Amino acid sequence: MDAARGTALLSIFTSTGTLVCCALPAALVALGAGAALTALVGAVPQLVWLSEHKDALFAVAAAMLALAGLMQWRARTAPCPIDAAQRAACLSARRLSRGVYLGSVAVFLVGGFFAYLAPLLLG
Repeated sequence: MDAARGTALLSIFTSTGTLVCCALPAALVALGAGAALTALVGAVPQLVWLSEHKDALFAVAAAMLALAGLMQWRARTAPCPIDAAQRAACLSARRLSRGVYLGSVAVFLVGGFFAYLAPLLLG
């Protein structure tokens, strides 16, 4: 259970990193908030490093999402306790975990769009 939780947290972290690296700057510029982006980069200069290393960031995020997806797939038929309250909590946690995973995949896809597809469409 701890490995599954750790993998889920790492997949959220890495997929959010793709969003911060690529989608946030593109969205700010598209909204005409270039000055806000400049202030953000001034306050958090690591954003530039993330953008420069986006290929590695996306590779790690994809690997973590694949691992988290595999663990989700393996846990889909894991038994829950017989006690009604514990069983309900188990099923609820399983649904929440699936939702968090799908949210992480969506964040990864949005980041990937802004990092790789949007420049091709605009250029």
